[in-house]
Amino acid sequence: MRRAGIVVVAMLAFAVGITLSGGTLRAGVTALAAEAGNAPPPDGRDTAALSLERKIPLVGVTGRIDHMAFDARHGRLLVAELGNGSLDAIDVQAGRPAARVTGLAEPQGVAYAPQADVILVANGGDGTVRLFRGADLAPRGAIALGEDADDAALDEGSGDAVVGFGMGGLAVIDPARQAVVARVSLPAHPEAFRLDPVADRAFVNIPGARQIAVVDLRVGRQVAHWPLVGSRGNFPMALQQGGGLLAVGFRDPPRLALLRVADGREVAQQPACADADDVFFDARRQRIYLSCGAGVIDVFRDDGGALDRIARIATRFGARTALFVPQLDRLFVAAPAMSGVPAAIFVMRPMP
Repeated sequence: MRRAGIVVVAMLAFAVGITLSGGTLRAGVTALAAEAGNAPPPDGRDTAALSLERKIPLVGVTGRIDHMAFDARHGRLLVAELGNGSLDAIDVQAGRPAARVTGLAEPQGVAYAPQADVILVANGGDGTVRLFRGADLAPRGAIALGEDADDAALDEGSGDAVVGFGMGGLAVIDPARQAVVARVSLPAHPEAFRLDPVADRAFVNIPGARQIAVVDLRVGRQVAHWPLVGSRGNFPMALQQGGGLLAVGFRDPPRLALLRVADGREVAQQPACADADDVFFDARRQRIYLSCGAGVIDVFRDDGGALDRIARIATRFGARTALFVPQLDRLFVAAPAMSGVPAAIFVMRPMP
């Protein structure tokens, strides 16, 4: 996920290698404050909402870490390590990296397509989507989108993958055929987007155009836009399962808002942590988790469309990227290397 005003300069690698690494498992619950670095302290509310279960070191990983995805078929967390030019596949049961793909060009988005057993990695540096076999991460080819291939998601209904790219577009990719089957034009670069498999549509954050776009995937075009007034930097987004709401995080001013999927009308909002980058609904507990580069996770209670922040959990400065996996009931937070402390995945267990 690119941020305005930042130019990333990277050497483009032409060979992709796979290396195995055992890693070191640090078991046990460790106090978050010890890892928080420059993160602001908890705000005194109920910090028992999340407990740090373990840390999985990412040895040799430097720079910013971007999106993550879960491969349920092989029990692995897939981590796009943008600054390191690599992708880690982490064995979540063993609690250690199982394999690493190197030689990528600023990997940003990652998705796993189980029907085709294919991992798709979107590269911002050269605008390609590179494909790998899920079983062993062997290269399966590359698809050129043009520039700045970014966020990626799986359409669970069709089995296709959707990738945001360029100055304004979504590409629909058939992983089995390794081909782009549709392109959708947008007014500016898309950031986070969420797919509604029931209505076959996508909701897309477009901060450069100060709007949320609604895309009909059946006809392959944008059918509505919701202008944003008074707020900028709509980067993270989550779709409530069956609830008819979107959670959208804003960076200027920092806040979290709930919007109706029917018409984009805002129904609730609360101030939130700075540099928000990922947000997730926890349907089991009626909660929302918002991860921020300021070094905290804000936890909100979602009570029938009303928001109440119940906890602020310190992580590590720059740990903006996260992934909530409901089938594991765990929140994974990617913490970059800082001041001699190695990069790591924080495995957070929701409480109670």
